[in-house]
Amino acid sequence: MLKLYGGARSRASIVQWYLEELEIPYEFVMLDMQAAEHRQPEFCEINPFGKVPAIVDGDLKVWESGAILLYLCDRYGNVDVNDRAIAAQWVLFANATLGPGIFVEANREREMPRLMQPLDEIFAKREFIASDRFTVSDVAVGSLLAYIPLMLKLDLSEYSNVVSYMKRMAERPAFQKAIGGRN
Repeated sequence: MLKLYGGARSRASIVQWYLEELEIPYEFVMLDMQAAEHRQPEFCEINPFGKVPAIVDGDLKVWESGAILLYLCDRYGNVDVNDRAIAAQWVLFANATLGPGIFVEANREREMPRLMQPLDEIFAKREFIASDRFTVSDVAVGSLLAYIPLMLKLDLSEYSNVVSYMKRMAERPAFQKAIGGRN
């Protein structure tokens, strides 16, 4: 059985959301970050940097939330090469562009309008980020957007389509199970 390693209030909830969406059986291994369980040799054999999330699926060990999402998409998501390219685009956007643009205070004032306005325009045209159906791209982007009200006091009212999207994602049962209960 696939094992997901995480800590309380960690990015493991992003991976957990996708696992729930895919309805894949998994075991969640909650590491006590205060007790530095993530720095113990046993866990560092999974991720030598001692960071969560990480998964073990058979003999395979994968860490970094974006890499895990893409692996799960490839292994269990039943996508073609074009869908996979789009998934990679949005997962990388979420982790390399959206996250730093919103959550790094020095970037926020400049980057937030550059990021949120195009997202708002996308959500004006479609319900999901990458296509006409829910995909791993929604997990990657939707989870980071969901963290905004949990971690920051930002006024998103001028991005009404983004706010509507965030609400739709938060209403998904898998989201509720993985992230929703942490509010």
